[in-house]
Amino acid sequence: MRATVLPQYGEPERLVVAELPAPAPAPGQILVRTAASAVNPVDLAVRSGSAAEYVKLPFPMVLGWDLSGVVEALGEGVTRFAVGDRIVAMSAQMATGIGTHAELVALDAAIAAPAPRGADLVHAAALPLAGLTADQALEVLGAESGSSLLVTGAVGAVGGFAVQLAAARGIRVTALVRPGDEELARSLGASEVLTSDRPLPEGVVDALFETAGYAGALAAVRDGGRAVSIVPAAAPQAERGIEVKMSFVEQDGERLAKLSGLVEAGTLTLRVADVLDFADAALAHKRLAAGGTRGKLLLAPSAAAN
Repeated sequence: MRATVLPQYGEPERLVVAELPAPAPAPGQILVRTAASAVNPVDLAVRSGSAAEYVKLPFPMVLGWDLSGVVEALGEGVTRFAVGDRIVAMSAQMATGIGTHAELVALDAAIAAPAPRGADLVHAAALPLAGLTADQALEVLGAESGSSLLVTGAVGAVGGFAVQLAAARGIRVTALVRPGDEELARSLGASEVLTSDRPLPEGVVDALFETAGYAGALAAVRDGGRAVSIVPAAAPQAERGIEVKMSFVEQDGERLAKLSGLVEAGTLTLRVADVLDFADAALAHKRLAAGGTRGKLLLAPSAAAN
């Protein structure tokens, strides 16, 4: 099978397409023929070696944390899925050792969920990691209906889902974006939009969801408010009685199934910037590192066929 592999840490050009043995599903696993897999910031960290202390996997390494695809075979004991089912899944590669940038991926059935009905299966790969990250962080934050929330990086992959999820729960969302992204933020459900070229107003929201490492964002939170960050290297320091928590994404098939249902219902939008072939993985890494993408960059085994 074809896969995008990393022979050793380094620049994006280290990524190459190679033929690897096809996996077989172990008991409790499903074998998935990949439609697409997203490129995420964690992939850039692993590829560059900056996450080497957390990654103890042998080379050549297959990157990738999430995918969409079709079940091709079942391991012993699997009853949740059948051959031919369309699924999405998130595999925490650092923990599982299972990367998803491959034509065939064997993973635990418990971390998979039905793909959103009516959605393009390739585009469904935009959901798992970003959607779970946003949903789990909002749970950690504990913001309630009627409260106000500032989301930084509000038109990014995680931020965009956070805006949509929070607005659907009756939370008044203020989006912090780059100039030019105001209308996109409003289309996702933001009630108010602030731009990063102007100072933030102080003490105007109950809570903060920090997705972008925006220095000074905590100033917008009222005294005694709450904040959650998914950016460990730039987490805000607690002040003025504000409770600051970190949130780290975890695999969760049941939660992912609920998010898939929200896509079906139109509550969540799958935003895809581009679909590239496995052979273009280096380009995808460069584009993501450059910033400014509005939607997920996806890798597909044969992008031309999609």
